[in-house]
Amino acid sequence: MCDRMFPEEIEQVEKYVGGLPDTIHGSVMATKPKTMQDVIEFAIELMDKKINTWAERQADNKRKSDDTARNNQNQQPNKRQNTGRAYAAGNGDRRPY
Repeated sequence: MCDRMFPEEIEQVEKYVGGLPDTIHGSVMATKPKTMQDVIEFAIELMDKKINTWAERQADNKRKSDDTARNNQNQQPNKRQNTGRAYAAGNGDRRPY
């Protein structure tokens, strides 16, 4: 009975690891886990690290985009001043068409 349990455990480990993302799959296989519990704990740890890294990157990108949006709001393009005079300037003669 003991002999039968061990191959089942190996099959379960292989199936579980086979369903993991590629980036985590290689790391889990490199540890050569012996039990299903070892595989699950290590995979959860790696997934947590991956998710935290992704969340930090997203937060950094959001901060950067917020900073550039604020900077762009404070800057105005070069506007010509006193344009009213240019439109009003002229000799006042009206020519008939």
